[in-house]
Amino acid sequence: MNYKKLGNTDLKVSTICLGTMTWGEQNTQEEGFEQMDYALDQGVNFWDTAELYSVPPKEETYGHTEIIIGNWFKKTNKRDKVILATKVAGPMRAYLRGGGNNYGIKKMTEAVNDSLKRLQTDYIDLYQLHWPERNTNMFGRLGYEHKDNGEWNKFEDVLGNLQKFVDAGKIREIGLSNETPWGVTKFLELAKEKGLPRMMSVQNPYNLLNRTYEVGLAEISIRDEIGLLAYSPLASGYLTGKYRNNQLPKNSRIERDGNFWTRYEKPNTKKAVDAYYEISKKHNLNLTQMSLKFCEIQPFMTSVIIGATTMEQLKTDIESVNINLTDEVIKEINEIQTIYPNPCP
Repeated sequence: MNYKKLGNTDLKVSTICLGTMTWGEQNTQEEGFEQMDYALDQGVNFWDTAELYSVPPKEETYGHTEIIIGNWFKKTNKRDKVILATKVAGPMRAYLRGGGNNYGIKKMTEAVNDSLKRLQTDYIDLYQLHWPERNTNMFGRLGYEHKDNGEWNKFEDVLGNLQKFVDAGKIREIGLSNETPWGVTKFLELAKEKGLPRMMSVQNPYNLLNRTYEVGLAEISIRDEIGLLAYSPLASGYLTGKYRNNQLPKNSRIERDGNFWTRYEKPNTKKAVDAYYEISKKHNLNLTQMSLKFCEIQPFMTSVIIGATTMEQLKTDIESVNINLTDEVIKEINEIQTIYPNPCP
């Protein structure tokens, strides 16, 4: 396994991060336990979850993933072996603390305490803001429309809230998710100016079908030591090749919840995937592993978040750290990017 520092901290996290959002929906607790056992044995010391999980988010499964992780901690007594990341949800439906914004002190305190209880731990290593409260583009939305309605908590107030949890020993480090270059920069500026906790990571999408992080955010990641935790590195499974030739495998994410996972249903998705598949075939590579390794080797990357529903998938994903992409492979990948530039932003 490979490791990198989280931001400018001394925490060394595996460059493969165990994603957990399917546990409690597509995966049972027993399967989640098996994944955690195997991942840790392979040197994966970094796990990511969220209060909102499992996904697709529903009131009846809210918090279930954290519960499964907490039960594993209790069973194994291995909390100290894991660098654990979770998230507080952004503006949400009424079933979550009455709906609306969640980054005020009262709701954040409730969120942190509830996550700690479900996770059966007294501290969280990385606590992330799941998505912005303000009106901005996220989750692949294009066409930014500026609406400064003032109905979101000021960045410095949110950082002040997080400071309280750091001081209380409930969280160690903080991070962002689904954030823009402007948002990341403002958080960093205010933290430095006011002596508040510093964001150490950005969890945004990054994969062969969506390399938009390279514009703007990549430079911030490198210069300001706030690396990317890439989610959806396999584009909801499209970059495994399993949906090629109009296949729809039983119990796959798209087959189960196609109306929710629409981000990669774009006109050029299949063409781009086929092109990347041909590169992997030409160079005798597994498409999944080629896709993950391309993410891992980016200079702005801290860790690549994988999400598997079977042990076979998990083993394939983790093994990606051991493959090598030649200059020729990278050159050919970049050539496809020029033909199908970010078909799924």
